[in-house]
Amino acid sequence: MGALELKGITKRFGATEVIKGVDLRVEDGEFCVFVGPSGCGKSTLLRIIAGLEDASAGDILLDGVRVNDVAPARRELAMVFQSYALYPHLTVRDNMGLALKQAGIGKAEIRAATDKAAQMLALEPLMDRRPAELSGGQRQRVAIGRAIVRTPKLFLFDEPLSNLDAALRVATRIEIARLHRDLGATMIYVTHDQVEAMTLADRIVVLRAGKVEQTGRPMDLYNDPDNLFVAGFIGSPQMNFLNAPALSAPGATLGVRPEHLQVSRSAGAIEGQVSHVEKLGGETLAYVKSALHGLLTLRLFGEHDFIMGETLYLSPEPQRQFHFDAEGLRLRIV
Repeated sequence: MGALELKGITKRFGATEVIKGVDLRVEDGEFCVFVGPSGCGKSTLLRIIAGLEDASAGDILLDGVRVNDVAPARRELAMVFQSYALYPHLTVRDNMGLALKQAGIGKAEIRAATDKAAQMLALEPLMDRRPAELSGGQRQRVAIGRAIVRTPKLFLFDEPLSNLDAALRVATRIEIARLHRDLGATMIYVTHDQVEAMTLADRIVVLRAGKVEQTGRPMDLYNDPDNLFVAGFIGSPQMNFLNAPALSAPGATLGVRPEHLQVSRSAGAIEGQVSHVEKLGGETLAYVKSALHGLLTLRLFGEHDFIMGETLYLSPEPQRQFHFDAEGLRLRIV
């Protein structure tokens, strides 16, 4: 079991409150991702769960038991950091099995646990190597293996892919998703990358300035954001925000995703000029400068040719619009 509950978690550094009364429940076996911009408090919240930071107020419950005063090593958690934190003088096998050795586990049991983790992570040929002989992706897999052998109630990942190049990030992301399916373990994963959040999470927690803005399944947040911040943070490229009164639309701001703008060279609701085009093969992104609405992003499937400076006319799809009031809250218009 690995259900986690946070009740009124607050964290202060001096007079500065960085976590502001967070209430959250993570179910047993759930993959929960904390996402938000730098400085939103997501890593601090993870460190509070791990016991590496003390909460200023509130309760942390693991399987219904309050663990605020339990030492990190006794919380039955395993954490994978952004830095691999491997011992350079130890082999892969010894790095993975060190925590078990320190706990007094027998050599045969340690070997069985490390062999099982190595098989899951395709590390068998590397078990006698040292970290200096490994690539960045291999080192991160060793760090994940070190967490697996401990069979924790809860896995905590703190931006584990940020040091990897783009191709390795994708490959390792797939490995982590597969591990979650195979282990059935509860995982909490911190990232600033909303693509990672969308592709990995059973449920996303969107944080801003130490507060939870919204929680939900990835596509629920994408299709039904509660406010302008969540609408703009979830989705890549970012949602376009238009001047609603200029379009005779309800609210202060009209939101429309780049793929939900219709384009014409003859007529449409919004006139603008092409300022940049990105041809990505499978899709084309065109950036259109509008006098009334600023720089807008148009996303089209396949290959399209636009001339720099040419005039385009854009129209939001009627059933794909989001309306927000002056405070950025969603107006749900029937």
